[in-house]
Amino acid sequence: MATYHLIEDDDRILVGLSGGKDSLLLTELLANRAKIDHPRFSVEALHVRMENIQYETDTSYLQQFCDEQGVKLHLRTTRFEIGEETVNDARDARRQKQPCFLCSWMRRKEMFNLAQELGCNKIALGHHQDDMLHTALMNLTFQGRFDTMPARLRMRKMPLTIIRPLCLIEEADIKAYAEMKGYQKQKKICPYETNSYRTDIKRLYDEIEQINPEARYSIWRALNAENKLIEE
Repeated sequence: MATYHLIEDDDRILVGLSGGKDSLLLTELLANRAKIDHPRFSVEALHVRMENIQYETDTSYLQQFCDEQGVKLHLRTTRFEIGEETVNDARDARRQKQPCFLCSWMRRKEMFNLAQELGCNKIALGHHQDDMLHTALMNLTFQGRFDTMPARLRMRKMPLTIIRPLCLIEEADIKAYAEMKGYQKQKKICPYETNSYRTDIKRLYDEIEQINPEARYSIWRALNAENKLIEE
């Protein structure tokens, strides 16, 4: 929060709550932090259900979780189409890449719309440091550019700022905390979860860390040095 100036007085924050360990932790941490008066901010959460993707989160558990945190939960349902194709088979996910992009875009669209309806000025997403490092490697490998998902991104076409408060937390620590707290796992994982270039990059990154256990800090320093972690 302090390093990247993510939260200020009177912020109204909408959290993207997928139901995975990262978004559960983000919701819990922000709810606890909001109980402290400096800075003053409020937190609400949104869970988007996708009709035509075969994965599922127990929404009753999410409701109970949010109630315990004192966070209002909003539920919305949407879908997307890919021409004549259905989205029940992951065989072509690597080749077409469309389902992941379209699913993500439709969820973001629901978040943007609800945030503006509620008068929220910030959207908090649960990407941790590993996600951001993997994205940097993906962009370098496939796009020919060195950047990542920033910790703070001010939207140009709407009065919203995206923040990633877990950006300095390692995924291994989140896993350990989720197990300690007994977070409930999703009922069904996304059928495209293991059929993407991100899965390949994750394996590559694990190999890099075997070569140099300090690699994450080197890459992160490079992103900081190139001003890639804050985008105004």
